[in-house]
Amino acid sequence: MPTTHIRNFCIIAHIDHGKSTLADRLLEETHTLAKKDMKAQVLDSMDLERERGITIKSHPIQMHYKHKDKQDYILNLIDTPGHVDFTYEVSRSLAACEGALLLVDAAQGVEAQTVSNTYLAVESNLTVIPVINKVDLSSARVEEVKGQLVELLGCDEDEIITASAKSGFGIQDVFDAIVDRIPPPEDRSHSPVRAMIFDSLHDNYKGAIPYVRVFDGVLKGGTTAKFFAHDRQYDITEVGHFVLKQIPAKELRAGDVGYLLASIRDVSHILPGDTITTKQDSAVEPLPGFKEIKPMVFSGLYPSDADDYDQLRIALDKLKLNDASLLYEPETSEALGFGFRCGFLGLLHMEIIQERLEREFDLALVTTTPNVRYKVELRSGEIVEVDTPAKMPPTGEIQSILEPHVSAEIITPKEFIGNIMTLCQKKRGMYKNTNYLTADKAQLHYDLPLGEIIFDFYDKLKSTSKGYASLDYHLSDYVSGDLKKLDILINNETVDALSFITHTNDAYSRGVAMCTKLKELIPRQMFDVPIQAALGNKIISRATVKAIKKNVTAKCYGGDITRKRKLWEKQKEGKKRMKSIGKVEIPQEALLAVLQIDTD
Repeated sequence: MPTTHIRNFCIIAHIDHGKSTLADRLLEETHTLAKKDMKAQVLDSMDLERERGITIKSHPIQMHYKHKDKQDYILNLIDTPGHVDFTYEVSRSLAACEGALLLVDAAQGVEAQTVSNTYLAVESNLTVIPVINKVDLSSARVEEVKGQLVELLGCDEDEIITASAKSGFGIQDVFDAIVDRIPPPEDRSHSPVRAMIFDSLHDNYKGAIPYVRVFDGVLKGGTTAKFFAHDRQYDITEVGHFVLKQIPAKELRAGDVGYLLASIRDVSHILPGDTITTKQDSAVEPLPGFKEIKPMVFSGLYPSDADDYDQLRIALDKLKLNDASLLYEPETSEALGFGFRCGFLGLLHMEIIQERLEREFDLALVTTTPNVRYKVELRSGEIVEVDTPAKMPPTGEIQSILEPHVSAEIITPKEFIGNIMTLCQKKRGMYKNTNYLTADKAQLHYDLPLGEIIFDFYDKLKSTSKGYASLDYHLSDYVSGDLKKLDILINNETVDALSFITHTNDAYSRGVAMCTKLKELIPRQMFDVPIQAALGNKIISRATVKAIKKNVTAKCYGGDITRKRKLWEKQKEGKKRMKSIGKVEIPQEALLAVLQIDTD
């Protein structure tokens, strides 16, 4: 089919605004799937995606559509994740398209990731088609949301489509807009081959399968694929398109979206955003926009049963095959034994990985406190990266500690602005500016330390704004901060799994809160258990779990007091001996205590 009859588009929106439902409706209307095969969230292949109602992985699919001009068109849809953790995946999916459907919930209006994804689409020079979804809801505010979109995009009101993906209302207008407004891809079939990887999948028999959008040249079986991000080469055995299943094709031409098979065993060789060319028709320059995905949040994963260590390693190996953004390396903890230090894109990504490990591989896990990656400048001039407090150099060697900051965008009804600003100040946020999308809806910009927002910031934001505020952020820079490592000592031994890095101003209150919390969670022993918070060599807080005490004088019915004293002294000596050899078992709840403390 000529490129003039191809349309490559994606659906972008804030989380839970109806992307997957709209995709279902488009598939149904084009008869890509038979009615008997249709189910809700048909492009969401994982059980977790269905249960949580979110898209985690990008899913491409090809539809054949007969337009009102009696011409046949190929519509390549790429459904994208909506959560802030997967922003880079969204940006690569956008780069594979010429147009985007910007979906906005008629009841919720424009939210933080609506704005963020719109900016990404505009930066990629895409044609943006605004669609107001869920107009059949009783709480729909169609006219108000139209005003927000006009303000955001600078478009005319008559360019905005009103629809309901659930009922099918307005779907024909969506199809007309896709064909009439989105430009076809350029026909550059005669240029040297260049195809961009926007996602991948691992198959146990076929190996790693890159999802590609061909921009230049013709990609076909029997040629040798070359990757710009590394120097490895693979022989292409098959190319094809996506119609839920992989459908082999003779070739993929400029403008096509599809996949290729080349017996690639190592998924780490397939990087989203990388450019593929061929040895036979090699390009000189890669396509722009590629960057390596770097994790933002780090946590330790340990098996509850030490015998499950090998099983955990195998499980992580398998998950890594379908998730190139997951990083892990072995680590040892005195408190927890052998486990893995894992890097994630964000807390949602971490939750998903943990849940998949427990559900799909039947593992019982202990998870340590999430941390961000700090850069530590030593007095020698060397800069080291620290992703766990255990790796923090001694205080005497440190010149300064740099912490990651994010540029955050909060969209909220105006009545909650004061409360949200107070919350951001408590989290050491730096105010930048406020924009009003409408008379009642404001957009706040803040510079915030990432370490302050990964725990409970989102929950507090939602409770402060009665659920109406939305958050989007991206990593901006590393900034020097007055930070210290806070150690927790239990029975005079440092528990590395409980250590965390905090701002000096918050150290005392967090140390007190931590000791108080642990006192509640650590079970009583036969001896006193001191719990201490320490900054370097200085103890800043202490709590004591009192011993379970046996009444050794119960059998004494009188007589000289010295007899009782002898028994008490004997008991005291025994407890001293017990304390020197005694081991305090630390429950999982205590390891998560850092997440539960509230110093406000």
